[in-house]
Amino acid sequence: MGEHLMSRFRLSRVGQCGRIGVALGLVLVGLALAGPCSVRAAEASPPRPNILFILADDYGIDGVGCYGSDRFQDKTPNLDALAKTGTRFERCYAAPVCGPSRCLLITGRYGFRTGGLSNETASRPTPKIEPSVAKILKQAGYATGMAGKWRQMGGTPGEWGFDEHLMSDTASGHSHVKSYTVNGKQVEQTGEVYYPDVQQAFALDFIRKQRSEPFFFYYSTHLVHDPIVATPDSQREQKSKKELYDDNVAYLDKQIGQLVAELDKLDLRERTLIVFSADNGTDVGRGPSTIGGRTLSGGKRDLLEGGVGVPLIANWKGTMPPGRVLRDLVDFTDLLPTFADVAGAKLPQGVRFDGRSFAPQLSGAKGTPREWVFLHYRSNWHVRDDGWKLNENGDLFDMRDAPFVEQPVPANATDAAAVAARKRLQAVLAQLDPAGGKTEPPPKKKSPAK
Repeated sequence: MGEHLMSRFRLSRVGQCGRIGVALGLVLVGLALAGPCSVRAAEASPPRPNILFILADDYGIDGVGCYGSDRFQDKTPNLDALAKTGTRFERCYAAPVCGPSRCLLITGRYGFRTGGLSNETASRPTPKIEPSVAKILKQAGYATGMAGKWRQMGGTPGEWGFDEHLMSDTASGHSHVKSYTVNGKQVEQTGEVYYPDVQQAFALDFIRKQRSEPFFFYYSTHLVHDPIVATPDSQREQKSKKELYDDNVAYLDKQIGQLVAELDKLDLRERTLIVFSADNGTDVGRGPSTIGGRTLSGGKRDLLEGGVGVPLIANWKGTMPPGRVLRDLVDFTDLLPTFADVAGAKLPQGVRFDGRSFAPQLSGAKGTPREWVFLHYRSNWHVRDDGWKLNENGDLFDMRDAPFVEQPVPANATDAAAVAARKRLQAVLAQLDPAGGKTEPPPKKKSPAK
């Protein structure tokens, strides 16, 4: 953890103890009498925060009230509260579908390095070769757990470094199930159970058990992925798809509120960094919301802003300044080094990581934000900076009106800003060389009907 971030954490903890200043003074006197080495040792070992990472499924920025959603304004109160008392990042990017996004966040490496470029190839990265955020934090003394969706990645959560884990057994993974897997063992139920509630109970139990030691919990919910069915809170069975989708968003927000409430109850809020995001944008088939009356460019499965732009909300009570909104560029490879930085963990040597830590921003500092993000899906990719985007075909786009409009720029444009942007982004792609890395295999040809 950086010294600035560590200092902020120490100061926040001292500030909370103002009511017992006499006792604190006696402790400091005792340390002084014990000698300067004891004082330095005490300062050098502040409590390391727990990390709760919540990942929603198919949930773009147009589904969150605090991002300006017209449809969900005031309908995501718990997420909005985390943003109001924490930091909301306006420009965070994932892959446009589930599998490759999870490869990015677990490994901190781009898909052309790991092979995880689509849902079909997300199983290519292997824990025997690739780094893992869970293993890195585990080696730093963290208890590690996960619950929810895993099925696209190869290997088991245990092989990737999670001490305790819950996985669904069905293809879609949520709604009502009769079995699920806990720590590699299948658990059978006599009747159907609502899987998000099973996941919630597992997560809450993990937090209670690990309350006395630093933990990392990856809460990978299936909400709000298909199938969109009634939740336990739905008032009646016969509802439109739109109403059921709204119910699923409300249930997701409710469960997030329950997690936060449990941390409060256990007196862990000031020792826990909460990070919320989603694996890709909204599925446009569900009728995405507008923001300020405008529709996002694209949705799930598109390498467009609506497909790759995702919410990112961070909250660390007592350490993070409230109500901060940042336009820093962030992509999913940044999560691993950020969590490692916050935890004081060392990254393995000899591994090319693509992420950049945004841990300084979590304490209110400016940090060193990215100058560009790189997005890759199947055989298509682009690099995007503050105002421009360049894809694998050399097509340049003016992104000043993103996430609503991505304006193509003619190849023969002579505008100085466009010319400079093309040259700058071409240099980034030349350095990355995604075409020289692992590629997406061609789709299998269907056998002719007989």
